[in-house]
Amino acid sequence: MHDHTHSCDCHPEHHDPDHHHHDPEMNEYIPPLYLLAGTLLPPVESDPATLIQNIAGIIDHTLLKPDATSDHIRQLCEEAVTHGFYSVCVNSGFVPLASQLLEESDVKVCTVVGFPLGANLPEIKVMEAEIALLAGADEIDMVLPIGALKAGNYEWVMADIQGVVETCYGYNALCKVIIETALLTDDEKVVACQLAKAAGADFVKTSTGFASGGATVADVQLMRQTVGNTLGVKASGGIRTRQDAISLIEAGANRLGASASIRIING
Repeated sequence: MHDHTHSCDCHPEHHDPDHHHHDPEMNEYIPPLYLLAGTLLPPVESDPATLIQNIAGIIDHTLLKPDATSDHIRQLCEEAVTHGFYSVCVNSGFVPLASQLLEESDVKVCTVVGFPLGANLPEIKVMEAEIALLAGADEIDMVLPIGALKAGNYEWVMADIQGVVETCYGYNALCKVIIETALLTDDEKVVACQLAKAAGADFVKTSTGFASGGATVADVQLMRQTVGNTLGVKASGGIRTRQDAISLIEAGANRLGASASIRIING
């Protein structure tokens, strides 16, 4: 059965919209209450040697192609159970099916919100997340508003992330924020990670897999350096081999998103 990571009764008072962090440098970052309560990934496992011993256990086995069918999703779920992957990551329309198929397993259901462009209205992202969580999703990978970030509209970005984080919090679900590294400068990557952290997200994630590039060692190192050890870092996009996975784990990733998962674990 699915057991969720968050398990505290504390009220997320930090989500008061009047208390947004406006400074993009986030030098005085104050962790959200439920992070202080020790409910996040208790604490983040970041020792590469430990993670490499069981790569399957940190893989989100992913199928987000637009032409995926229910038969493909059934196969994805069977593979996840057989190989012990952490989760399956599917588009929200397949969450009910995946949740049903995995109900008696330990494999979690992850879905995407505002995918792949991140340009939806914030209210749409909140609604999409809530419907997916009601349908059985355990984790939400949301795309932040990339254009707003690049334009320096950090309050928009913060509010956009926070809306989905609050929704996830209400369902004891994890929220990962996709920053789409291929479209950002290094400075923008840092600010994106700072905003995601300040908004209460659980992970930052490199890529959708639908942009011009995916996870790189340099980007994962920068993201890990920016968020420290209180958040997870998910590398995704273009991970094809076991060595790719090991390199990204050694750079600081503690979750991997991949469609070549079986090839990765088989070396």
